[in-house]
Amino acid sequence: MKKNVLITGSTGYVGRRLKQILINQHDLNIRLMVRDKNRLDASILAKERQGELQIVEADTFEPKSLEVALQNIDVAFYLIHSMGSKDGDFKSKDRISAENFRDASIAAGVKRVIYLGGLGAKESASSHLLSRIETGEILSAHKDKIQTIWFRAGVVIGSGSASFEIVRHLIHKLPIMITPKWVNTITQPIAIDDVLAYLHSAIYADIKGDLIVDIGSAPMSFGQMMQQTAKVMGLERILIPVPLLTPKLSSYWLILFTPVPLKMAAALIEGLKSETILLNDNAQRYFSNIKPMPFNEAVKRAIDEMEHREVISRWCDSSEDKSCELKELDSPAGVGESAGAVLRDIRKFSIGKISKDRLFASICSLGGENGWFAFNFLWEIRGVIDKLSGGVGLNRGKRSTTNLRVGDAVDFWKVADIKDGKRLLLAAQMKLPGKAWLEFDIQSEFGVMVQIAHFHPRGLLGRVYWYSMLPVHNIIFKMLGQKIVEHATTKGGPLL
Repeated sequence: MKKNVLITGSTGYVGRRLKQILINQHDLNIRLMVRDKNRLDASILAKERQGELQIVEADTFEPKSLEVALQNIDVAFYLIHSMGSKDGDFKSKDRISAENFRDASIAAGVKRVIYLGGLGAKESASSHLLSRIETGEILSAHKDKIQTIWFRAGVVIGSGSASFEIVRHLIHKLPIMITPKWVNTITQPIAIDDVLAYLHSAIYADIKGDLIVDIGSAPMSFGQMMQQTAKVMGLERILIPVPLLTPKLSSYWLILFTPVPLKMAAALIEGLKSETILLNDNAQRYFSNIKPMPFNEAVKRAIDEMEHREVISRWCDSSEDKSCELKELDSPAGVGESAGAVLRDIRKFSIGKISKDRLFASICSLGGENGWFAFNFLWEIRGVIDKLSGGVGLNRGKRSTTNLRVGDAVDFWKVADIKDGKRLLLAAQMKLPGKAWLEFDIQSEFGVMVQIAHFHPRGLLGRVYWYSMLPVHNIIFKMLGQKIVEHATTKGGPLL
């Protein structure tokens, strides 16, 4: 018989990736518990409509809503934490959330709860890690009534993970780093793919009673992590540890050079003061088929996913903080659903009653003989600069004035992905200190066209370029979207 599996935190970093794996398992019935269905991808909502999975809106702070979410569930994943909460009181929120979920799971007859927490000993753990430990203790407090498999991981290495983004951004931006003492702290990092493998295997594992499973690869210091990451990225970096940087000063230092907000930076820095190493060998004893990949391989995979495939999730996907919605996201794959870029300009334009086909035709009319609808002289100046820099310039034009296909040139852009009536993704081929994409996404259900300029800068020069161009981008991109919608409303269709 199929197992009924509930995934909480399915819009978060780990949960979003886990659901991508489990929804393709034919021996599982998957139910997603979310607070807001609107945060789910359109593809997931489509699977619900097709009966391939269930989605239930519920909240661990509303016990009544959990009754429906947990009904007839065999295995429940608890992938919730409150570190991104607005009021900062994550400890009490974590406690209440775990208690409510545990009690509701027992009442519903759930057989197994699988929880992902953090490595660390209580004696030396930070307040954040203590809260994660306490959550595990709460979930497993009634061993006679429900089974809990509690995984404990240290630094998770993967595209979009908070820890990896911090390391990557520091390596990108700082050839020489004055580092605090915590760079000598020992941890055992683990690839996100290995974390998912353990969670997946736990559904089927023949285990009696509760179990705590510490997972990770070989021990190493944070300084070694940074140096090995630099090596994988083909960079030389010098680290100079000093005893003067306090955790608070380190937090401010991190927010200057990485995308994480202050609250998260402070929590992460506090956690880096303590060793996070494996305290048991249960991973080898009970999940011997999983061999954690070396750190270097995990970094290579993360970078490859950023540059060539789709970044499925990021650390702030389920956070209440708005920083991810404004800037600093990983580069889109160029095909499939875009996950954003390190920096981006996002604009939404109301489309009223314009048909999606008419609007998409207007989008596809961009470039070539039609120009860019507004401020063409600025686009032409950029084309001349590109030519003088050895780039392709604007005069390459396009194959057709209205019809596009993947691989087509559009001036100094190239069509990277196209979905008729829905999405056009252009990859920049002009000379830039980084990689750039221009994306148009028609969201008819919300009555808007979303226009996103993605930019993955290369080092400090790339960031200087982006921020120096902001005034120009603000003019061009605002007018571009407006003109696309305006052309779609003109009599006889766009740009006849």
